[in-house]
Amino acid sequence: MLKSYLHGEVEADVEIKAPATKFFHIFAVRPQDVSKASPETVQGCRVQGGQMGRVGTLITWNYVLDGKPNVAKDRIEAVDPKKNMIKLKVIEGDLMQEFKSFLITIQVTPKQGGPGGVAKLKMTYERIDENVAHPETLLQTGVEMFKDIDEMLLSKE
Repeated sequence: MLKSYLHGEVEADVEIKAPATKFFHIFAVRPQDVSKASPETVQGCRVQGGQMGRVGTLITWNYVLDGKPNVAKDRIEAVDPKKNMIKLKVIEGDLMQEFKSFLITIQVTPKQGGPGGVAKLKMTYERIDENVAHPETLLQTGVEMFKDIDEMLLSKE
C-alpha cells in the first residue's frame, strides 16, 4: 500500500541537563507537573480514567498554540520505563479538526557517563487534507515545554 502524502512525521531532540528518568517520570507519572513547569504552554492536565503510567489511561491537556487556547484528550498507547518512552494518541480535541490521526512519542535517552541526556519529541500524523499545515508550530511549542521542564527539574535538585 502506498503511503499517503497526507501522512507525516516531525521530530526534535532537546538536550537536557536533568536526569533522563526524572524527565520521563514527569510524562509517565506526574503530567500535572507539566503545567507547573511550563504555564505559558500548558494550562492544565487531568487524568480522566485509568492510572498514570498505564496503557489505556486518558489524559486531557489544556494548552496554548499560536496564542489560542486548545484542548487535547490523549490515550496512553505504550509505556516503556526501561527505555524512558511513552506514546500518547490524541483521540479528541482541537487537533482532530485537522488530523485524522495524531501520535506523540516522547523518549528520553540518558547521556553516557554523566547527568542529562536527550529528550526526543516525535509526532506522527495524518492530515485531513493538503490544506492542513504540518504541525511544526506544535513541535516548536513542545520543544519550549521540554526546556521549561528541564529547568524546573534542575531547580528542584
